[in-house]
Amino acid sequence: MAAFYELSARKINGEDVSMADFAGKVVLVVNTASDCGFTPQYKGLQELYEKYHDQGLVILGFPCNQFGGQEPGENAEIAESCQLNFGVSFPMFEKVDVKGPESHDVFRFLTRALPGLLGNQVKWNFTKFLIGRDGKPIKRFAPTKKPQVLERDIIRALRA
Repeated sequence: MAAFYELSARKINGEDVSMADFAGKVVLVVNTASDCGFTPQYKGLQELYEKYHDQGLVILGFPCNQFGGQEPGENAEIAESCQLNFGVSFPMFEKVDVKGPESHDVFRFLTRALPGLLGNQVKWNFTKFLIGRDGKPIKRFAPTKKPQVLERDIIRALRA
């Protein structure tokens, strides 16, 4: 299994990014969707990002259309919606698959490291994965867990 920092992804603007760029940071990876009942979590994620970014927190949003077709838009449309509706300023990535044979390497790595109720799969939109400053996955959070519930775990990881 590849280490987190050996992986890469393409930002929503098409720029290739190595996860090594986030070495030494606490990273929260979230699969997102614009038309989901959990979409209002963008607001809470942005609040966490603003509150803890200077201490080393980075949130990485990965739009996905695999759950109920709830992310039908193109990348530019998704980026605009996130910015206009929720003021998202944390890094957003191109739309990816998070489960199945075409799942993105980031999610393949995270689901193997932190299996959930469905084993090595993501259950639904807004599943969250917390990664420590050393690149090791710490904890997985269900889609129903609101961002503010993660705060204690984020603080602990930032202090480690």
